[in-house]
Amino acid sequence: MGSLKQQRESSSQLVKELAKKHGFDSCGISKAAQLEEEAVDLEKWLKQGLNGEMDYMSNHFDKRIDPRELHPGTKSVVSLTLNYYPKEFQREDAPQISKYAYGRDYHKVIRKKLKHLLLDINEAIGEVAGRGFVDSAPIMDKAWAKRSGLGWQGKHTNIISKGTGSFFFLAELLLDIELEPNQPIADFCGTCTKCIDACPTDAILGPYEIDSKKCISYLTIELKDEIPTHFKGKMDNWMFGCDVCQDVCPWNRFSKPHTTPDFDDKTGKLKLSKEEWYDLDGEKFEKHFLGSAVNRTKFQGLHRNLEFLED
Repeated sequence: MGSLKQQRESSSQLVKELAKKHGFDSCGISKAAQLEEEAVDLEKWLKQGLNGEMDYMSNHFDKRIDPRELHPGTKSVVSLTLNYYPKEFQREDAPQISKYAYGRDYHKVIRKKLKHLLLDINEAIGEVAGRGFVDSAPIMDKAWAKRSGLGWQGKHTNIISKGTGSFFFLAELLLDIELEPNQPIADFCGTCTKCIDACPTDAILGPYEIDSKKCISYLTIELKDEIPTHFKGKMDNWMFGCDVCQDVCPWNRFSKPHTTPDFDDKTGKLKLSKEEWYDLDGEKFEKHFLGSAVNRTKFQGLHRNLEFLED
C-alpha cells in the first residue's frame, strides 16, 4: 500500500512541476467522483430559472456532475489556474470590457497549454489517457478547483486564492491514472459582503447565489435579445462583461500582473476614448478583436451594448 501511495505522490508532483513549466500558476488534484452536493445545488438553481437563456447549463447533467461520464476511464481531475490580472488598464472614461478579454481569447491560449502539458505527462509518466477542458464543456470547474484546494468559492461564486485573489482562468485535465489528491481549504470570506453590496444590478441574491438574468456579464454576452429597459442606467459603463464584484474583493489586493504575453493588449483597445468606441465599425472591430473573446458577441452584439449605454 505504501509503495502505491508513494507512486501516486511522485506522479502528482511530476504533474504539478510540468504544469508550472507550461505557465500555469497553480495546480491541484482531486479524485474523480460524482459531485453529489453540487448536483443538488445545480438542480435547484436551474429549477429556479436563474440560468436565464443559458440552456446549455441544463444539458448533459450526468456528465456535468461526474467527470467519469464526460471522459470514461477518468480517475483523477487535475485543476489548473492561469492568472490574467493585467499590467495596464483601460482608460476609465471609456465603455469598459472585462479584464479577461484584454488580450487573446483564453480558450485558444489554454487549450494549447493543456495539449502540451498532456504530451509531457505521457513522456514523463508513461501512457496516460486524458482530455483537457477550459470553460467549454459540461464540467463544474469551480467545484473541482475548490475540491483540489486551489481556493474557496467566494460569495460572488468565483474561486478566490488567499495568495493571488480571483483574477485567473480555470482549466482541467481528466486523467485515467490515480494521483494523490489535495484537500480543500477553508472559506476566508468571513462576514464580508462587499461583492454583494457593490453589484450594480443586484445579481448576487445572497452569498454564493447568482441570478444570471441580472448579471451584467450575462446581459452583455450571453443574452442575444435586447437588454431589458429596466437595466438602463444600471450597467455601470460595462459593454462586455463586468469585474465589479472582483474589483471590490479585498483578496484582490494580492493580485499581481500576469506573465502571459498573449493576454496583453496588442491592438491599443485599452487606449480608445469614449468617442472612438462609439465610432467603432465592422472593420475597426475586426482590427481590435480578431482572436479575442469579445468576438463572442460579434460586432452586432457589442454595438447593441454600446447603444444601451448611451445617455
